[in-house]
Amino acid sequence: MPSDNIKKALILMGHGSRVPGAGSSMEQVAERLIETGRFDVVETCYMSRLGPAFPDVLKKCIDQGATEVMLIPYFLNMGLHIRVDIPTMLRREAEKYPGLKIIFGKNLGYDELLVELVKKRIDESSELLDVREIKIEEESYELPPGEKEFVSMTPEEAKEYRKKHKHGGEPHEH
Repeated sequence: MPSDNIKKALILMGHGSRVPGAGSSMEQVAERLIETGRFDVVETCYMSRLGPAFPDVLKKCIDQGATEVMLIPYFLNMGLHIRVDIPTMLRREAEKYPGLKIIFGKNLGYDELLVELVKKRIDESSELLDVREIKIEEESYELPPGEKEFVSMTPEEAKEYRKKHKHGGEPHEH
């Protein structure tokens, strides 16, 4: 149980989506984490799209008395969001609240529990339809022209892209 003089908040941060309700599974995890009693406040936020955004959720935690905030990135891989974007955002917000401790927690990454979860999903998926029989609801979600998530690149193009868009510094250790 959190101590009386330090009010601890936990924020789970997902990527975000144009699809309303896409983060509901992360929100369910947050609900279960509330039940543990380890944190005085548990919230969710998203890096982009529909929100809520981190600055707003951080302020909400502070308004509820949080003196220490831990952000857990709900991401599997150590991409640029984990290495650059999120720590930069956290530092920018930390400047606004000098008395607040903000902890950049570990991303989900690899864990033996994940292997078990994938095995469970394999079992659950064994009787599903062939992909050609699945109705794709792309027309249900408004996508601005040219705004698809997948960007096709050859290894040479990726190398050139990295040269042009270099991010300095060492990756955040997780």
